[in-house]
Amino acid sequence: MPLWGALVLFVVFAVNVGLGSFANASFLGDVGEMLLLLAVAVLFVVAILQKEAASKK
Repeated sequence: MPLWGALVLFVVFAVNVGLGSFANASFLGDVGEMLLLLAVAVLFVVAILQKEAASKK
């Protein structure tokens, strides 16, 4: 589940960057982008640690 959450948040980040780059209409500021990427990284690490724990069983 955390992997899907990381994927969804990364897609939101990519859409924001695309809109800011092409249409100059980004909906997140610098701090919002940083927090979004932090959440993506945390969820990705949680997903990897869960997969690793499941593979050791």
